[in-house]
Amino acid sequence: MKQTVVLFDINETVLNLQMLRPKFKDLFGDENFMDTWFAMLLHTSTVSLVTSVKTDFGTLSRITLESLASKLSVNVTNQKLDDVLNTFASLPPHDDIKPALAQLRSAGFKVVALSNSSRNLITKQITNAGLNEYFDEVISVEEVNTFKPSFDAYKFASEKLKCDASDLRLVATHDWDTHGAMCAGLKAAYINRTGSIYNPLYRKTDINELTMGAVVEQIILTDA
Repeated sequence: MKQTVVLFDINETVLNLQMLRPKFKDLFGDENFMDTWFAMLLHTSTVSLVTSVKTDFGTLSRITLESLASKLSVNVTNQKLDDVLNTFASLPPHDDIKPALAQLRSAGFKVVALSNSSRNLITKQITNAGLNEYFDEVISVEEVNTFKPSFDAYKFASEKLKCDASDLRLVATHDWDTHGAMCAGLKAAYINRTGSIYNPLYRKTDINELTMGAVVEQIILTDA
């Protein structure tokens, strides 16, 4: 087998954000503001990327939460902000993650976490989710002051892993991430966690499934 290293996006792809919903209901009266916050977080990270603002995902998580509270005219204490962000660092994995990662590793694949989360945040997330033994390596793009989907983020992963981009496959539930990876020369697999349509303007993945088990089965069939 020509080994393909499989990279996994972490937030929402591997970790289940649903645990945050009650926190947002408590803060803002509607759990769906969690989706608003996460979208704002991704937007702010992209703006920081394209305008060369040096920051990290943990800092942006707090700033966007404060911004959302301001937009909604809600006074939020630091204690409540900390509660939400501590929960973000302690999310459980989706039920299909551990079996899928174990199956990939048993099939001879190297399994790597690749996240926009800061080194400090991703370390807490992986540890608190009980996933340390499931990943061969954990990479934070903070190390090169960038965010996915920049070309530099995927290039950094390729260089750090000492392999060609074509030997990497990214698994993500965000079409902007899979698109970015393919633009950088990687393969990609899309797991539809949210039921959203895949942006028709983006590059299409050759693997598109609803569960991580199905994604892994296709990776083994395609890349083995």
